[in-house]
Amino acid sequence: MVPFAQARLGLDEARLGLVLLCMGFGSTGSMPLAGFLSHRYGSRNVMAVSGLLLCLSLPLLALAPSPVALGAALVFFGGSAGVLDVAMNAHAVEVEKLHRRPVMSGFHGLYSLGGLVAPAGMTALLATGLPLVGCAAAVALLLGLVIATQWPKLLAPTRDEAALHRPLFAMPSTLTWLLGGLCFVVFLAEGAMLDWSAVFLRSERSFAISGAGLGYAAFSVAMATGRLLGDRITFALGPVRVVRIGGLVAAAGLAVATVLPWPVTSLIGFVLVGLGASNIVPVLFSAAGRMPGASPGMSIATVTALGYSGMLAGPAVIGLVAHASSLPLALGGVAVLLTAVAACASITRRT
Repeated sequence: MVPFAQARLGLDEARLGLVLLCMGFGSTGSMPLAGFLSHRYGSRNVMAVSGLLLCLSLPLLALAPSPVALGAALVFFGGSAGVLDVAMNAHAVEVEKLHRRPVMSGFHGLYSLGGLVAPAGMTALLATGLPLVGCAAAVALLLGLVIATQWPKLLAPTRDEAALHRPLFAMPSTLTWLLGGLCFVVFLAEGAMLDWSAVFLRSERSFAISGAGLGYAAFSVAMATGRLLGDRITFALGPVRVVRIGGLVAAAGLAVATVLPWPVTSLIGFVLVGLGASNIVPVLFSAAGRMPGASPGMSIATVTALGYSGMLAGPAVIGLVAHASSLPLALGGVAVLLTAVAACASITRRT
């Protein structure tokens, strides 16, 4: 929907970038609120309300008559998505506890699959000749039906007397901050793939502009595949080895992509980044939800907010480093940070 908004409102790249930041501000700003609401009212109820608000916000993105109105709609959209994101992950922790086995990677795998299917679905809707607002309304209706039909099947809130006596706005523990820092790095790597892989292939490996998106496509497919298989992998290896091996594989992938000069090795490197990073965040979210003496919703809200900060701020930092040195060197710095994630893998054993 972004090119339509840019054309409709006559935004140049700089103004469009500032407007799009509103979505990120809405998401990260709402996540602490999501932890409070999930703690107080249960993640099931928060998922229903925030999901319906998300549906309401979609047509507004197509109708916004000015940059200010679009920015406000994006704050609303991002805020609803941020609350839903935290509540879904908090609910997933409860499902894991019920099943007594890893299931978080499978949920995140379907999230990645949705990210691959959604552009194709929206393209198909637009190809029918529907106006943009009609397409947005159709997507909103579909999502509303999913919420209405699946909400009764979610886990009902349970009364946890110990949880009721925990302070809602207590300062997160050092362990929670560390988990959030690790998520920051992994999301930074994802943001680097999203914003810089095509630029890297175009400028450093002489890909045609029409084929430069193959890098992110390779990364996305590898990540979705890794997550769909991730629960079995986590069950077999355990969370510590998943984070340790995954961090090293992702770091090696960036090294292969940036050091070896051939186009095919860059694509192979991006596949390794996707496979290596695929199950780190689900494992870290599960660890946050198991934090002793803390509300799962509040812990996950902290970790999620820090993680998404990496997705938002990381690509800009990479751009500054690349401007001062080179893009391969900037991406190499991300590889070093992923190695640090692998070194801290044992944190998942302590929760």
